[in-house]
Amino acid sequence: MAQDAFSNIQAPRVDDRPVWDVVFAVYGYPALLLAHRLKVFPFLADGPRTLTDICNALNIKQRPAEAILTAATALGFLSLQKGCYALTAVSEEYLLEKNPNYFGFFWDLMIDNYQVSSFASLEKAVLTDSPQAYGGGDIFKTHEEQIELLHRFTRGMHSTSITSAFVWPEILDLSQHRLMLDVAGGSAAHSIGAALKLPNLKVLFLDFLPVCELAQEYIDQYGLQERIKTHETNIWNDHWPSADLHFYSNIYHDWLPEKCHFLTAKSFDSLESGGRIIIHEMLYDDQKTGPFAPAAFSMMMMGWTEGKQYSGLELSTMLKEIGFEEIQIHKAFGYYSIVTGRKP
Repeated sequence: MAQDAFSNIQAPRVDDRPVWDVVFAVYGYPALLLAHRLKVFPFLADGPRTLTDICNALNIKQRPAEAILTAATALGFLSLQKGCYALTAVSEEYLLEKNPNYFGFFWDLMIDNYQVSSFASLEKAVLTDSPQAYGGGDIFKTHEEQIELLHRFTRGMHSTSITSAFVWPEILDLSQHRLMLDVAGGSAAHSIGAALKLPNLKVLFLDFLPVCELAQEYIDQYGLQERIKTHETNIWNDHWPSADLHFYSNIYHDWLPEKCHFLTAKSFDSLESGGRIIIHEMLYDDQKTGPFAPAAFSMMMMGWTEGKQYSGLELSTMLKEIGFEEIQIHKAFGYYSIVTGRKP
């Protein structure tokens, strides 16, 4: 009878790779962070190396080295030819510090705060609906009180921003705009990109004083002191100078809709007639069925801020409700998009 009860079991309708992929992500992707921390990528910058070369240089044994290197190769960060590992275009572009597009400082931020992405931390963030970075609370207040944490965070943000900063300014015709406010602009990466791509544009960078001081260092590196000025500002309480272009990158996702509405309204009120707002974010699709990148980014926001990712429809609706017209959504660089509207 027992055999008869199981005789009609059918094969699953789909295979089990998706459930395995969840497990493999937990162990596989951190291999890239380990390779970064062990300085595999700068070691290979001088040319291809064998597994033995890498083991000797990094002082690790063959088994762990092979596991890390194979993961990096499978994910496209290394290639293996004739027994030698070499950098690929993506690792040359983003994982060598000499490159202006270096992403490694953001990986450092993830490594230094790895507990935020632990299961226990994310579970607590979900159950309490509160961020867990730096032990919980407001990360921006923590940055005001602990400047070294602010430095690390700003370096990380610069890593995520500098490449996309040179793309969005060319998506729209912004040639007639004269002055841009970069609202809570972090490292000033987007101020720099806008100034270099739009030669008739001047930029006013708004943030609190310690961030302005850090941003000034990046501005100086690019020789843009005359084109970009920093302006110490509490974006919530202080008056904003008149301008005809407002730019936000990864700002709306720090906050829930009420605060995003507040910023949108503040932009509308202070922009000149004909002025434009640009919101630069990773967007959900309108049904919020994906894509995976903004969904994962929203989980990161669970750990770090009180905010979340938004869909293009949500941000467009927000702009329309405040009074903006000619609202458009455009793909930008990588996973990023821009949502833009004009003040009548």
